[in-house]
Order: sequence, then structure tokens, then C-alpha cells
Amino acid sequence: MTWQEEAAARLRRGNALLFEKKSLLLAPLAAELEGCGRRRTAFWALDLAEEIAGELKARMPEEGRPAAAVAASRAWAAGALRMPAVRPLILACHAAARETDRENAALCHAVAQGCSTVHARGHALGLPIYELTALVLRFGLERGEVLEARAAEYLDRLRRTADRPAAAFLKD
Repeated sequence: MTWQEEAAARLRRGNALLFEKKSLLLAPLAAELEGCGRRRTAFWALDLAEEIAGELKARMPEEGRPAAAVAASRAWAAGALRMPAVRPLILACHAAARETDRENAALCHAVAQGCSTVHARGHALGLPIYELTALVLRFGLERGEVLEARAAEYLDRLRRTADRPAAAFLKD
């Protein structure tokens, strides 16, 4: 079964998520993430989460929860904040998903999953699972090349992400 057939079956069943950790589309990324350290994985996820939060800000200018979750998670990764201060902001990002359409909701969840990667590497694949779901909702499965290109970009960016000192999590 192809990744398109997997996603189409999930779409027909009305699943909220059209991909899973074992999805064929994400297999190369999942394999690469297995060999990555926690810090490198967190850098990769936070960079992507920040990008998606920026897209959400452009789509929903009044919605600041995704950007706030990313900023707090960067501070957490750098040691400037502790998890109890950041967790409510990540949960607020998930809550924002309940107040918007399905595509933007998937993007909000993608940001929150990326932010949660600071705590547990297991959240790393959540970001692409949700973002790819949003892309299917935007473009349809007929535009599979868009999803394949994004999946390849995830992998390329992970390979280009280096371990950096904790202070580098904080952006100027």
C-alpha cells in the first residue's frame, strides 16, 4: 500500500490524522530521527514549529498562542525556563486548535508537538504528522508531490541541523 492509499483510507474513515509514525511517507525521517540526539532533534523541531507558527500568524493575525509556545519552548531548551512554566503555553497552543478550522487546527497541533519535543523526542514525528495532514486538507491527495517535497525537506533540514549549545536555542 502506498502512502497515498494509507492517507486516502484514513480520510475516508474521517480520521483526524491522515498519517502515523509508521507511515511510508515518514519512514526515512523516522529512521534518521532514531540516530539523532535530543538536542539536535529539538533544534530541528523548534525551527519547524517556529516556521509553522509564522504561517499561522499570517493566517490568523490575532492568534498568538503558537508563537508564544515556540518562544517559551526555546527558552526552556536553553535552560531559561522550566517545564511547569512552558507546559501551559503548549497546552494553550493545542487549545487554539479547537477554535479554528481543521487545517489551522492541524497546524496548531504541529506547533505544539514540535514544542513538546524539548521534553520528549517521541513528539518529533507529531509535527510532520499534523503538518502533512494540514497540507492534504489544503491541497488534496492529488497533489502528492507537495507532500513528498515537504517530507524530503524535513529530512534534509534534519540532516543539516547540528547539535548546538543550549544558549543557541534563544534567538536574537
